[in-house]
Amino acid sequence: MADRVVVFVDYQNVYRSARATFHRHESDPHWFGQVNPLLLGRYLAADSPYDRALQEIRIYRGIPSSSRDPRGYSAARKQIDTWSAQDQVSIVARPLRYPSGWPTNHEPGERPQEKGIDVALALDFAVMGLRNEYDVGILMSLDTDLKPALERVAELTRAWGRPRAEVAAWSSRDQHNRRLSISGARLYCHWIDEPAYEAMRDDTNYAG
Repeated sequence: MADRVVVFVDYQNVYRSARATFHRHESDPHWFGQVNPLLLGRYLAADSPYDRALQEIRIYRGIPSSSRDPRGYSAARKQIDTWSAQDQVSIVARPLRYPSGWPTNHEPGERPQEKGIDVALALDFAVMGLRNEYDVGILMSLDTDLKPALERVAELTRAWGRPRAEVAAWSSRDQHNRRLSISGARLYCHWIDEPAYEAMRDDTNYAG
Protein backbone atom coordinates (compact mmCIF):
# COMPACT_ATOMS: atom_id res chain seq x y z
CA MET A 1 0.00 0.00 0.00
CA ALA A 2 1.27 3.44 -0.91
CA ASP A 3 2.36 5.76 1.89
CA ARG A 4 -0.13 8.56 2.51
CA VAL A 5 1.55 11.94 1.98
CA VAL A 6 0.29 15.20 3.46
CA VAL A 7 2.12 18.40 2.51
CA PHE A 8 2.06 21.37 4.90
CA VAL A 9 2.86 24.75 3.30
CA ASP A 10 3.61 28.02 5.10
CA TYR A 11 2.46 29.93 2.05
CA GLN A 12 3.75 33.45 2.66
CA ASN A 13 7.12 32.06 3.68
CA VAL A 14 7.23 29.86 0.58
CA TYR A 15 6.19 32.77 -1.66
CA ARG A 16 8.83 35.10 -0.26
CA SER A 17 11.60 32.53 -0.48
CA ALA A 18 10.61 31.73 -4.09
CA ARG A 19 10.96 35.41 -4.95
CA ALA A 20 14.33 35.58 -3.22
CA THR A 21 15.53 32.46 -5.03
CA PHE A 22 14.19 32.88 -8.56
CA HIS A 23 13.17 36.52 -9.03
CA ARG A 24 14.27 40.11 -8.63
CA HIS A 25 12.11 41.45 -5.85
CA GLU A 26 12.61 45.10 -6.85
CA SER A 27 11.54 44.74 -10.48
CA ASP A 28 9.42 41.61 -10.91
CA PRO A 29 5.62 41.85 -10.51
CA HIS A 30 4.38 41.11 -7.02
CA TRP A 31 2.61 37.95 -8.15
CA PHE A 32 5.87 36.29 -9.25
CA GLY A 33 6.69 33.69 -6.62
CA GLN A 34 3.20 32.24 -6.39
CA VAL A 35 2.82 28.50 -6.93
CA ASN A 36 -0.05 26.17 -7.73
CA PRO A 37 -0.54 24.20 -4.50
CA LEU A 38 -1.75 21.01 -6.15
CA LEU A 39 1.19 20.91 -8.56
CA LEU A 40 3.56 21.52 -5.66
CA GLY A 41 1.97 18.71 -3.67
CA ARG A 42 2.08 16.28 -6.57
CA TYR A 43 5.72 17.07 -7.20
CA LEU A 44 6.71 16.48 -3.59
CA ALA A 45 4.74 13.23 -3.30
CA ALA A 46 6.37 11.90 -6.48
CA ASP A 47 9.88 13.01 -5.47
CA SER A 48 10.73 9.68 -3.84
CA PRO A 49 11.84 6.19 -4.83
CA TYR A 50 9.10 4.79 -2.58
CA ASP A 51 5.44 4.12 -3.35
CA ARG A 52 3.65 7.26 -2.22
CA ALA A 53 0.29 8.89 -2.86
CA LEU A 54 -0.66 12.51 -2.21
CA GLN A 55 -3.52 12.56 0.26
CA GLU A 56 -3.76 16.28 0.99
CA ILE A 57 -1.90 19.56 0.63
CA ARG A 58 -2.63 22.01 3.42
CA ILE A 59 -2.01 25.73 2.84
CA TYR A 60 -1.55 28.04 5.83
CA ARG A 61 -1.82 31.75 5.17
CA GLY A 62 -3.03 35.08 6.50
CA ILE A 63 -5.94 36.94 4.97
CA PRO A 64 -6.25 40.76 4.78
CA SER A 65 -9.08 42.65 6.42
CA SER A 66 -12.03 43.44 4.15
CA SER A 67 -12.35 46.90 5.77
CA ARG A 68 -8.67 47.89 6.14
CA ASP A 69 -7.47 46.42 2.84
CA PRO A 70 -10.44 45.63 0.57
CA ARG A 71 -8.26 45.18 -2.54
CA GLY A 72 -5.92 42.79 -0.77
CA TYR A 73 -8.87 40.96 0.75
CA SER A 74 -10.52 40.54 -2.67
CA ALA A 75 -7.28 39.23 -4.22
CA ALA A 76 -6.79 36.78 -1.34
CA ARG A 77 -10.35 35.52 -1.63
CA LYS A 78 -9.95 34.95 -5.38
CA GLN A 79 -6.73 33.05 -4.79
CA ILE A 80 -8.24 30.95 -1.99
CA ASP A 81 -11.34 30.18 -4.07
CA THR A 82 -9.11 29.02 -6.92
CA TRP A 83 -7.13 26.78 -4.59
CA SER A 84 -10.24 25.40 -2.89
CA ALA A 85 -11.65 24.25 -6.24
CA GLN A 86 -8.73 21.81 -6.54
CA ASP A 87 -9.13 18.33 -5.12
CA GLN A 88 -6.90 17.51 -2.15
CA VAL A 89 -6.21 21.19 -1.32
CA SER A 90 -7.22 22.48 2.13
CA ILE A 91 -6.86 26.08 3.29
CA VAL A 92 -6.20 27.26 6.84
CA ALA A 93 -6.52 31.06 6.88
CA ARG A 94 -6.29 33.50 9.77
CA PRO A 95 -6.82 37.29 9.79
CA LEU A 96 -3.76 39.51 9.54
CA ARG A 97 -2.95 41.77 12.49
CA TYR A 98 -2.62 45.44 11.55
CA PRO A 99 -0.49 48.16 13.15
CA SER A 100 -2.31 50.89 15.00
CA GLY A 101 -3.40 53.61 12.58
CA TRP A 102 -3.11 51.44 9.46
CA PRO A 103 -3.15 52.34 6.60
CA THR A 104 -2.56 56.10 6.94
CA ASN A 105 -1.24 56.85 10.44
CA HIS A 106 0.94 53.88 11.32
CA GLU A 107 4.62 54.05 12.19
CA PRO A 108 7.04 54.03 9.21
CA GLY A 109 8.07 50.52 8.24
CA GLU A 110 5.24 48.81 10.07
CA ARG A 111 3.39 46.16 8.06
CA PRO A 112 0.44 43.83 8.64
CA GLN A 113 1.59 40.54 10.19
CA GLU A 114 0.40 36.97 10.21
CA LYS A 115 -0.58 35.85 13.71
CA GLY A 116 -1.20 32.27 14.71
CA ILE A 117 -0.34 30.74 11.36
CA ASP A 118 2.84 29.08 12.61
CA VAL A 119 1.02 27.79 15.69
CA ALA A 120 -1.82 26.32 13.60
CA LEU A 121 0.64 24.67 11.22
CA ALA A 122 2.82 23.26 14.00
CA LEU A 123 -0.17 21.87 15.89
CA ASP A 124 -1.66 20.23 12.82
CA PHE A 125 1.65 18.72 11.77
CA ALA A 126 2.24 17.18 15.20
CA VAL A 127 -1.34 16.18 16.05
CA MET A 128 -2.12 14.69 12.64
CA GLY A 129 1.08 12.67 12.90
CA LEU A 130 0.12 11.46 16.40
CA ARG A 131 -3.33 10.47 15.11
CA ASN A 132 -1.81 8.47 12.24
CA GLU A 133 -3.45 10.74 9.65
CA TYR A 134 -0.42 10.54 7.38
CA ASP A 135 2.55 8.27 6.78
CA VAL A 136 4.79 11.05 5.44
CA GLY A 137 4.38 14.70 6.41
CA ILE A 138 6.34 17.15 4.25
CA LEU A 139 6.72 20.63 5.72
CA MET A 140 7.72 23.55 3.50
CA SER A 141 8.81 26.63 5.40
CA LEU A 142 11.93 28.31 6.74
CA ASP A 143 10.28 29.33 10.02
CA THR A 144 12.38 27.91 12.86
CA ASP A 145 9.36 28.18 15.20
CA LEU A 146 8.13 25.01 13.46
CA LYS A 147 11.08 22.91 14.65
CA PRO A 148 9.28 21.57 17.76
CA ALA A 149 6.61 20.04 15.51
CA LEU A 150 9.29 18.34 13.42
CA GLU A 151 10.97 17.11 16.60
CA ARG A 152 7.69 15.63 17.88
CA VAL A 153 7.11 13.65 14.69
CA ALA A 154 10.75 12.54 14.67
CA GLU A 155 10.16 11.11 18.16
CA LEU A 156 7.21 9.11 16.82
CA THR A 157 9.41 7.83 14.00
CA ARG A 158 12.06 6.64 16.43
CA ALA A 159 9.45 4.94 18.62
CA TRP A 160 7.17 3.39 16.01
CA GLY A 161 8.88 3.69 12.62
CA ARG A 162 6.24 6.12 11.34
CA PRO A 163 5.00 8.70 10.55
CA ARG A 164 7.99 10.23 8.82
CA ALA A 165 8.78 13.95 8.78
CA GLU A 166 10.43 15.54 5.75
CA VAL A 167 11.02 19.11 4.64
CA ALA A 168 11.15 20.96 1.32
CA ALA A 169 13.00 24.06 0.11
CA TRP A 170 13.81 25.92 -3.09
CA SER A 171 17.17 25.35 -4.74
CA SER A 172 18.92 27.85 -7.00
CA ARG A 173 21.26 26.95 -9.84
CA ASP A 174 24.45 27.63 -7.88
CA GLN A 175 23.62 26.43 -4.39
CA HIS A 176 21.06 24.95 -2.05
CA ASN A 177 19.23 27.53 -0.01
CA ARG A 178 18.27 27.45 3.66
CA ARG A 179 16.19 24.54 4.94
CA LEU A 180 14.71 23.45 8.25
CA SER A 181 16.69 20.90 10.24
CA ILE A 182 16.58 19.52 13.78
CA SER A 183 19.25 18.09 16.03
CA GLY A 184 19.30 14.37 16.66
CA ALA A 185 17.48 13.38 13.48
CA ARG A 186 18.20 13.44 9.77
CA LEU A 187 15.33 15.03 7.88
CA TYR A 188 15.18 14.32 4.18
CA CYS A 189 14.90 17.57 2.20
CA HIS A 190 13.13 17.80 -1.13
CA TRP A 191 15.20 20.40 -3.01
CA ILE A 192 12.98 22.07 -5.62
CA ASP A 193 15.09 23.50 -8.44
CA GLU A 194 14.21 26.15 -11.00
CA PRO A 195 12.85 23.81 -13.74
CA ALA A 196 10.52 22.22 -11.18
CA TYR A 197 9.51 25.66 -9.90
CA GLU A 198 8.75 26.83 -13.45
CA ALA A 199 6.40 23.86 -13.90
CA MET A 200 4.38 24.74 -10.79
CA ARG A 201 4.49 28.55 -10.69
CA ASP A 202 1.26 30.54 -10.87
CA ASP A 203 1.55 33.90 -12.61
CA THR A 204 -2.07 34.90 -12.08
CA ASN A 205 -2.53 38.49 -10.93
CA TYR A 206 -5.39 37.95 -8.48
CA ALA A 207 -5.51 41.68 -7.74
CA GLY A 208 -6.02 42.52 -11.43
